[in-house]
Amino acid sequence: MKQSFIPGVATALVTPFLGKEINYPMAEQLIRQQIDAGIGAIVLSGTTGESPVLTDGEKLELFRRGKAYAGKNCRILAGTGSNSTEHTIALSVAAQETGVDGLLIVSPYYNKSTPEGLVGHYTAIARQVDLPIILYNVPSRTGLDIPVSVYEKLSRIPNIIGVKEASTDITKITRIRNACGEDFEIYTGNDAMIVPAIACGAWGVVSVVSNVCPQTTQAMVLSALSGDFETAAAIQCGLQELIDLLFREVSPIPVKAAMELAGFDCGGCRLPLGSPSAETREKLRDFFHRKGREFFV
Repeated sequence: MKQSFIPGVATALVTPFLGKEINYPMAEQLIRQQIDAGIGAIVLSGTTGESPVLTDGEKLELFRRGKAYAGKNCRILAGTGSNSTEHTIALSVAAQETGVDGLLIVSPYYNKSTPEGLVGHYTAIARQVDLPIILYNVPSRTGLDIPVSVYEKLSRIPNIIGVKEASTDITKITRIRNACGEDFEIYTGNDAMIVPAIACGAWGVVSVVSNVCPQTTQAMVLSALSGDFETAAAIQCGLQELIDLLFREVSPIPVKAAMELAGFDCGGCRLPLGSPSAETREKLRDFFHRKGREFFV
């Protein structure tokens, strides 16, 4: 198995709320669950962590506490991206001071940068921090698909080490690998594509489903990375129904409902996201009833 910054699975952790505040004791419980399952890295304040509705102060406190909880047992990736270069630099510098292990930086959204602007944006950020940076491409959220040519240029910057690629084009994994070389770490951001992505050269996944089934997700990824694709494919197929349920509405609405059913009351989503539909809740309840608690490890 390749040695990488993220050992196989990085869980894009939900942000638990209690009323209007972040529920830090529950956050510690969630991080402990991930560590106990063997997960090597956790993303805080990513898309699944509702980063658009967290204040900078909340993010930094979450980073600080998250790293204190995790210690040396698990790496913490801080989601610090925005559509403002200066804002991203300021938050990234402040995040570095909290002790986190790396940064996950989404491409600028809404203003839809040019390729030249993307290179300038990430280069400016990388110059201001010493931490490893993982780029984050999620066209369905940002309205922009980072071109492979941009990855090729950015891969030459020492502390830009890889990308979370959440486009749905599986062939893009191979094109990134060919352009950037084997040392540029590619992580799929699509739970439904984990095993195929690894077969095409990905190093792992930044995962939503691992909130609910961390040990199972880790076993799948490690099997694929070791070349046991028969086992990995069987696990991927076994998780597919749950993955479909977790994305039948805008994430993280369903995964927060799933976490409650799994025994972790993480609260609801902040507005402008809402609550899951009655149909989604019922489908999740039925799934949990059929599978039994031993499935959710």
